[in-house]
Amino acid sequence: MFKPAALLLVTLAMATSAIGQTWPERPIRLVVPYAAGGPTDVMARKIGAHISQKTGQPVVIDNKGGGGGTIGVDQVLKAKPDGYTLGLVAPGPVAGMFALTKVVYAQSDIGYISLVARNPAVIAVSSKSGIKTLAELTKSAKDQPGKLNFSSAGPGTTPHIGSELFKQEAQLDVTHIPYKGAAPAVTAVLSGEVQFISTDLMAVLPFAQQGQLRILAVVGTKRSPQIPDVPTTTELGLPNVVMETNYGVIGPKGVPADLQKRIRSVLEEAVNSPDVKDLLNQLGAVAVTSSAEEYRVLMESEYEKWKRVATKGNIKLD
Repeated sequence: MFKPAALLLVTLAMATSAIGQTWPERPIRLVVPYAAGGPTDVMARKIGAHISQKTGQPVVIDNKGGGGGTIGVDQVLKAKPDGYTLGLVAPGPVAGMFALTKVVYAQSDIGYISLVARNPAVIAVSSKSGIKTLAELTKSAKDQPGKLNFSSAGPGTTPHIGSELFKQEAQLDVTHIPYKGAAPAVTAVLSGEVQFISTDLMAVLPFAQQGQLRILAVVGTKRSPQIPDVPTTTELGLPNVVMETNYGVIGPKGVPADLQKRIRSVLEEAVNSPDVKDLLNQLGAVAVTSSAEEYRVLMESEYEKWKRVATKGNIKLD
């Protein structure tokens, strides 16, 4: 015969399992911790539309920008762990920002669900520069110490940290020129204000296709399917220069395991659908999924990398 405490545990377990099987039964709030119209927002809307179509429940995209993404993430983490408030995020607010400034939540507060996409970073120059390879860019920088500049979307952004990583590993004396966003940072390369940029492929791919920019390397271990002829930094002798933007879905800590499994299953179906894959391809990204543990380990590794680069380069946002 069950004791009351044991019976309560069994009842709770059955209720949790039932929630996992029936989710979603009402609208889902998907927080994007960045402004509307950016790549994360576009991705979230496409994935959300697919989930809504398949489950019959609306997915409401809630843009909560500011604080490098930490404001929106903080709202997700303060929600009930019932699967109805989730966030689609880049690495910054769940990994990198902890290496750069004080964050209002702890890394242990984050409930990882699954990765959804990977966007490789690339190093690019103006086609008018005459530079055709990464080796030529490196030689130009070493021949003119302190003369070459690189742009970024702002201090502490992924493009900034990626370029600093390249600078440190290649032992270059180059200067960071921050801009307010990826668009003006790319424009600075096009106009010749700066000599190179390391940023997400999606930011420079259209200009490369038009012949205005030349992509010298993929900053990672795998070539990009959108630019298969461009070598990786690993191939070019810089194995530690790896910078990718891995997008994923998070929730509050404490989402029950069965419910996590259900959410992950719905996400996997959405991310692997032809229409979402087509969109990701247009954005220069590739579809990926993962377990919660794989996502967590990847973000911890990302944090360590940002911390190492920030410490060596004396990069702080405070």
